[in-house]
Amino acid sequence: MRILITSPVFPPDLGGPAVYVPGVGRFLAARGHQVKVVAFCSDPRPTGYPFEVVSILPASMPVRYLRAFFVVLRHARDCDVVYVNEHLALLHVLAARLRGKQVVMRMMVDGAWEISHRKGWIGGDTIDAFQGKQYGWRVGLMRRLQRLWWGKAQRIIACSNYLRSIAVSNYGVPGEKVRLIPNAYNGPAPDSLRESPREARAKLGLEEGPRYLLTICRLMVWKRVDGIIAALKSLPGDVRLLVAGDGDMLEPWKRYAEEQGLAARVHFLGNRPYADIPYLIRASEVFVLNSTYEGLSHTLLEVCALGTPAVATDIGGNPEVIEQGVNGLLVAPGRPEELPRAIGRLLDEPQLRQRFSEESIRRMGRFSPEATFTQVEATLRDAAAC
Repeated sequence: MRILITSPVFPPDLGGPAVYVPGVGRFLAARGHQVKVVAFCSDPRPTGYPFEVVSILPASMPVRYLRAFFVVLRHARDCDVVYVNEHLALLHVLAARLRGKQVVMRMMVDGAWEISHRKGWIGGDTIDAFQGKQYGWRVGLMRRLQRLWWGKAQRIIACSNYLRSIAVSNYGVPGEKVRLIPNAYNGPAPDSLRESPREARAKLGLEEGPRYLLTICRLMVWKRVDGIIAALKSLPGDVRLLVAGDGDMLEPWKRYAEEQGLAARVHFLGNRPYADIPYLIRASEVFVLNSTYEGLSHTLLEVCALGTPAVATDIGGNPEVIEQGVNGLLVAPGRPEELPRAIGRLLDEPQLRQRFSEESIRRMGRFSPEATFTQVEATLRDAAAC
């Protein structure tokens, strides 16, 4: 097959699709398919991949998506199927359909919610509160547009049961159209990362002595990094927080750390090269994911595969990766007092950390590229044949 893949983010920028798209692209290329990627990316010419990457450089949202429309329109001409990895997908889908190509969409979020949340149209409501609730005309328009681009897709891949239920139960998408295919772990095999936590800290230039918490995410408001910063107040003074990623909330959260007197204990690392991410995970005692929304976190898969114990919020797809008390700890997002207690418990109980680590590694088979990308390939073949 000739496959065109679109992505809203691509290395060196961080984010779930920046992990997923290179992984699925490599897999499909290795299976003999011709792959091309169109991606929003800060690097004008990404190289080092077994497929061509057409980069759309940063700009205002309308300009960026208009550029994407014409780029997809041009490159879709020579493909058999377009695999759209976007939450704002109308122009990508329209370009593919104008070329007469079938579309497979990957559902990573309720796009109508994410856009409405970012624009301040829903008063900060969570994705769960958003479902079934009525808002103004702008939110209604976003929901109608999302139904439109979902309707134009031949197949939809939902990365978690949580998201599949939103599409089927709340938006009325036919169940047979929405396939559950989890995200894949694409990082190094656990036994290939030979550095100890001490050696990983040395490699990264981290001070020896403090105990490190880690979070990796796009710095958007629903990632609630401020909640992790606040939790530091209840934790011993030798605990530090490493924050890897960039986004809208970087400066506000830096100011918050300063206002709380915690600036010396919170290290904002920005967008680190992906090669650093496994070492950051290995260097840390505990990974923390405090978001109020997750579809199925790529980072959480990486953390579990590499054996660093995790504390995550009990929302979205997180419980599909972390089972409470079995391979990690889950906390309620509306109960901030639970977070420092859970983190403190893991810091104080090395045997518990070890047990969680071993169980997480054991469970990763269902998230392997072989298990998941083979299903993606079959779905693309199915759509292309329609």
